[in-house]
Amino acid sequence: MGIALTLQEYLDDRHVPYVIQRHKRTHCAVDTARASHVPGERIAKAVVLTREGGYILAVVPATARVRLDVIENMLRCPVTLANEDEITELFPDCDLGAVPPLAEPYAVDAFLDESFDDQPNVYLEGGDHRSLVRISGEAFRDLMKDATRARIAF
Repeated sequence: MGIALTLQEYLDDRHVPYVIQRHKRTHCAVDTARASHVPGERIAKAVVLTREGGYILAVVPATARVRLDVIENMLRCPVTLANEDEITELFPDCDLGAVPPLAEPYAVDAFLDESFDDQPNVYLEGGDHRSLVRISGEAFRDLMKDATRARIAF
């Protein structure tokens, strides 16, 4: 497959320089970090959540888990993990489990863990299980400027 067309067009339209890094097929973000020799805290993992009235992308480091309680407190409503059918519908050009952590091109809201505030480079799932997209930390923060920033990872 390769990088998702929606992601590629979004980055190209915004003139964001990026590098595609191929790796052996993996099934989770931590394995991707190992296979790519990239520190897990630099891989932005997207976790798709449901809430009353829509969906949210929670973006945390590959080595972390999402603190649903923090997001629920901020939204003042319950959130749950989206199911496979919902994820496939929201991200039709991506393999299941390889969702890019950029919310805007897929028209969802986002929460971003504060740990990305100081990263020099950030790696994104490219939409399949064999591609990482490297962009500068500055570009990532700019693309995520509308995301709610909080300590949502543990």
